[in-house]
Amino acid sequence: MQFHHHGYVSTDPRVQPAAGVGLNRPEQLPEHLDVLIVGSGPAGIVAAAQLAQFPNVVTRVVERRDGRLVLGQADGIQARSVETFQAFGFAQQIIQEAYQITETDFWTPDPENPRDIVRSSITPDDPKGISEFPHLIVNQARVIDYFAEYARRAPARGDVDYGYEFLDLEVTGEGEYPIAVTLRRVSGYSGAGINAAKSEAADDGETVVVHAKYVIGADGARSAVRRSIGGSLAGSTSLHAWGVMDVLAVTDFPDFRKKCIIHSEAGSILHIPREGNHLARIYVDLGETDEHDGGKVRDTPLEEVIARANAILHPYTLDVRDVPWHSVYEVAHRLTDRFDDAATSPDGKGRVFLMGDACHTHSAKAGQGMNVSMQDGWNLGWKLGYVLEGRSPESLLKTYSDERWVTSKNLIDFDHEWSTLMAKKPEEFDSPGEVEEFYVRTAEFPAGFMTQYTESMLTSDGANQDLASGFTIGKRFKSVKTTRVSDAVEVHLGHHHRADGRFRVYAFADASGERLDRWAAWLLDDGASPLHRFTPEGADLDAIFDVKAVYQQHHHGVDLSRVSKLFLPASGPFGLTDYEKVYAAQPDEDIFDLRGVSRDGAVVVVRPDHYVSAILPLDRPEQLGAFFEGLLLER
Repeated sequence: MQFHHHGYVSTDPRVQPAAGVGLNRPEQLPEHLDVLIVGSGPAGIVAAAQLAQFPNVVTRVVERRDGRLVLGQADGIQARSVETFQAFGFAQQIIQEAYQITETDFWTPDPENPRDIVRSSITPDDPKGISEFPHLIVNQARVIDYFAEYARRAPARGDVDYGYEFLDLEVTGEGEYPIAVTLRRVSGYSGAGINAAKSEAADDGETVVVHAKYVIGADGARSAVRRSIGGSLAGSTSLHAWGVMDVLAVTDFPDFRKKCIIHSEAGSILHIPREGNHLARIYVDLGETDEHDGGKVRDTPLEEVIARANAILHPYTLDVRDVPWHSVYEVAHRLTDRFDDAATSPDGKGRVFLMGDACHTHSAKAGQGMNVSMQDGWNLGWKLGYVLEGRSPESLLKTYSDERWVTSKNLIDFDHEWSTLMAKKPEEFDSPGEVEEFYVRTAEFPAGFMTQYTESMLTSDGANQDLASGFTIGKRFKSVKTTRVSDAVEVHLGHHHRADGRFRVYAFADASGERLDRWAAWLLDDGASPLHRFTPEGADLDAIFDVKAVYQQHHHGVDLSRVSKLFLPASGPFGLTDYEKVYAAQPDEDIFDLRGVSRDGAVVVVRPDHYVSAILPLDRPEQLGAFFEGLLLER
């Protein structure tokens, strides 16, 4: 963590200096906004947290509730999400309070006595070492709390305006603020976030009209924003029901504190221990449903769900002492027909965007809903920031729909296969280990690492993929341990990629370092360099591009006095040297070997949300300039 570069700091260094709109953020919702976000769930709050790093962008989040979420329905946190938490600065804190999944136990009918269940196998949670981060279980409400706190500490001082219900919007396509949004006060609350307080002037039912440049609909599966742009969810229902309950219980089931997938003659259970060492979430198979009974299964009493759980767990018993939350649902897989309003807007430009459950709904058992939604929010958040601050053309926003629709479709296809497996009866499996085999074979998908964006203005073709075969173009940057040369500290290279809206450019040095020196000199001195063309006048050298060098030799063999000033830039008003941009490969865990990086050097460009945008040759620096042509605007 870097601080003091703007002067001595003795308070919490995670609180960044206020800037731009954060210097005098109005308590009341302003009439004119750059971005209005409807809904403060995982998708909306991540978009808000990212936009809070753009101090000149006026962003507000409206939420119908009168305060923070208390009972979150999502709880599974994939490793990709923990990478995201690292970028937003709270991975270690949330790991400390979360339940950590290290292995999954599979239970099946006892061959000797099929009425009973026995543990049939155990598999490590990440047998292939997909990520250095763990798979967690933690309350959705806490995840939202962390992102909201990040937004409040960011330069723009973002927060949530509670007590506003979205009614409708009209896209006129005219003027600086072409969207008129009608909201209604529903709780009598005035102000934002933790400082929200009752206001006598704010009467329930009062309507408010605000005008925005862009609107984000993150308002759930029944999205009113989606309805307002003529969108719909299409798909199917499986006609299979599940009861889900968070329980505090006493039991003789030996794996109560481990993730379990249980198939018995009485049905199936997905058992998920939760944070705090006592709570568990249990998904209980309620069997097939009748499509003509009007959803009668949703009226299943809690007592019946508990009884069914005990039947499935036989010969073990579950004595439920308290149930903080429960629900009954039928598995449905639905995808929206649009992620923005480009098809219906007056000028064909997308100004209203959908994300999270407003776009895609599926079963909860794969643990993907909150995780994919957070990536929706991050994907669009930085892009809106770039367009609104004049860094990129408006065409960048089209990539949001192009990228996230495919990701959502892949998610629904995967979840359909997984939920079908979970609903099978023991006698319907092709082999006793079919569920475990699928679970292990597809581990990379539920971990969040199968997303791969295709060629676009943000993603290059694969012409140079062989220069760094382990950094797959279009997929997330997979970190490796390195040594920071300045202080000999072991650092995971990707862990310094913060959610600050900057592109990362990793220059992997050739053996002699001569190509790296010439590449760095071009970036510093040539007028065609992206640093000259796209860095704002008077800004720090690394304001848009965080350029780092990675050397092949041991860190003792790197002489900082001979390293280009590109990698030792002046930072802040005092022009202090930034020593966190020069790294060396570790002898026992060589990043060049592990990621297939050419010993002749290579350049890896990573976009603000961690995905690899391009692989370029070190001896052709002009290709870096060509890549950013059209993606960024001249300063």
